[in-house]
Amino acid sequence: MRVLLSLLILGNVLLFGAQQQAFSQQVNAFAFKVKDPIVLDGVLDEEIWTSEEGWNDNFTQYFPYDTSAAAAQSRVKIAFDENNLYLAAVMFNNGPRKYVSTSLRRDYRGEQNDGISFVFDTFNDKTNAFQFGINPYGVQREALLANGGARSEDLNLAWDNKWFARASIHENHWQIEAIIPLSTLRFKDGAQNWNVNFYRIDSHLGERSTWAPIPRNFPIISTAFSRKLIFEEPLKKNSANISLIPYMAARTSTNYLEGTSEKLTPAFGGDAKVGIGPALNLDLTFNPDFSQVEVDQQVTNLDRFEIFFPERRQFFLENGDLFASFGHPLARPFFSRRIGVDRDEATGQNVQNKIIYGARLSGKVTDDWRVGLMNMQTATEEERGIVGKNFSVMAVQKKVFSRSNVGLIFVDRESLAVDEFQSLFDPTAYNRMLGVEYNLASEDNRWTGKALYHRTFESTEKEAPRTLNAYLLYSDLHWRWSISYLDIGAGYNPEVGFVPRVDYKRFNPDLGYRFFPKSTFINSHGPQAEYELRWNEAFGSTDRDIKFQYEVRFQSLAQLTFGYTNSYIYLFDDFDPTRTGGEPLPAGTDYTTDRFGFEFRSNPRQPFNVRLEGQAGEYFTGDIASLRSEIAWRIGYIANIGMNFSYNRIRLPEPQNDADLLLVGPRIDLTFSKSLFWTTFIQYNNQIENININTRLQWRFAPVSDFFLVYTDNYFPDSFSPKQRSLVLKLNYWLNI
Repeated sequence: MRVLLSLLILGNVLLFGAQQQAFSQQVNAFAFKVKDPIVLDGVLDEEIWTSEEGWNDNFTQYFPYDTSAAAAQSRVKIAFDENNLYLAAVMFNNGPRKYVSTSLRRDYRGEQNDGISFVFDTFNDKTNAFQFGINPYGVQREALLANGGARSEDLNLAWDNKWFARASIHENHWQIEAIIPLSTLRFKDGAQNWNVNFYRIDSHLGERSTWAPIPRNFPIISTAFSRKLIFEEPLKKNSANISLIPYMAARTSTNYLEGTSEKLTPAFGGDAKVGIGPALNLDLTFNPDFSQVEVDQQVTNLDRFEIFFPERRQFFLENGDLFASFGHPLARPFFSRRIGVDRDEATGQNVQNKIIYGARLSGKVTDDWRVGLMNMQTATEEERGIVGKNFSVMAVQKKVFSRSNVGLIFVDRESLAVDEFQSLFDPTAYNRMLGVEYNLASEDNRWTGKALYHRTFESTEKEAPRTLNAYLLYSDLHWRWSISYLDIGAGYNPEVGFVPRVDYKRFNPDLGYRFFPKSTFINSHGPQAEYELRWNEAFGSTDRDIKFQYEVRFQSLAQLTFGYTNSYIYLFDDFDPTRTGGEPLPAGTDYTTDRFGFEFRSNPRQPFNVRLEGQAGEYFTGDIASLRSEIAWRIGYIANIGMNFSYNRIRLPEPQNDADLLLVGPRIDLTFSKSLFWTTFIQYNNQIENININTRLQWRFAPVSDFFLVYTDNYFPDSFSPKQRSLVLKLNYWLNI
């Protein structure tokens, strides 16, 4: 606890001492009021665009350097009326050339894509923002930015909404025109200004540039360095934002292992999105269906604990940062994938559990207060022994200082009573979690951190049902260091969260330094050292890792890293190191091992690129050699052919098993047009003896409206006899009222 308080006090002292970098506040943008709606055609011939007044130019390089003007310059202009925000942008080149677009599918991502992006912080908190992007072929993307854009994961491309854009390619430039309905955005009624930034990725030069300069040691999506966008008149919301998204679906499946089948069964349901005032959004779902969601990418599991798989269902992803940003990666108080999954008491396996309805209210209450409320109900399935459950989550954040916030989260899972004569809920079958957090973010983004305390509540009293964490990170152009202390009590049990392990304390500092040579080949390089120690009162030290690595980043965007790890593991339970059913290593034994590794990522702008990762060294009582790769071949913007590959060669003395664990995952992604896509994903995993085939056809017949045809099959690898098979048809339509 003293470590926690010391880090918190240190963070506040440094926060007050931090000063904002003045160069990011030199210039403001201006939004012009127009009388007549702008015709969307990608041709900038309206009077507002032909005027030389009000263009925002002088973009600055972010990569490969951040101290010079962009070699490929851009300029942006913004206009508005009572209903819409209008954007125009011109991206200049040094001559005619081809552009890189990985596909024609909406929501493209990756630093290899040409594109221009617009970031609007509508509540001026430099923490949360909307992002809209367009590439030279008119492919759009929209996203929500959270947590100040501190990590790439803070860019959430799952958010969907209606807006419109056109692009055109010319001899020495490409240009775009876009219309964003004001009802799409959340902002304070009568707002006079927002925070804003624009950034461009140019594949030909390998250059990334921004309008408001961003130091290259921070992510390009960072919101800390934005400038002001000043509107000619205060903004007013004149239209409601109500959207209905009904769906129709049909599914048929066969389970060959259990000898059961499901005839083609229709299903109906849908979502609704309702704007509550200028800044809150109410999302409703009834009988939701997620059958079109792509399957998880499998991994070889050599860990002793549960593996985290990210959420893919869109209802939970939108504004998900309000709930998912709480906690620590090793102690998440809320994990939405726990909703809709339950235990089949007949087989002991986790299975999908039908969700009946859900509601979520999220957004800004005032400039400083942000709130998220969610309630979900799952169904009772008597044949599986599954009791329906109700999930409620409340998250509240209050902005403090310039960019920091204080947060509160409450999670409640209640179980329905199985006896019809009891009350609606079983009074003993509940699980609750209450947590408070302080998130530090200095004005210049150099200091970030977190301090938290969480506690769970159950009908049976447990010892130490709490967790606490303190984390502090400093980052400037050359130095990066952090320190973290985590304490998870033995009785901490957030059943709607993700906590793979309890009853330990963890101390984790790291230190890194980067050199920036004057080189046309190497962009930066530098070492990093990390120490991780875990212990508890019963066993003392249970885990320790000492890691050293050296990373080189090239001007081509390629990367190469070499590393060494010294590890200590104490087994407090029996453990099979191969997870193949062999003789386990006994509890109470400990092991010290050394391993060397490397990772290489090639230039992502090339049609063929690869990521290779390997390691070799000691593994418990034997040794291990591993190779993992991701190979991608891009054929224009029509086809992306990829291959995930993982091989682990484990050799252990008797009586433990040797193992050759292989995982192969070829993937073909075809984009025939901006509205027709076909993806096929095949996964072979000999650790679980399974071949999985998932193929999905998507037709976007109207804006944000789709038809899906999804076929999934699972086989035994040796005999190729089937395990499970399903076919899904789904149609959804986005209707604005």
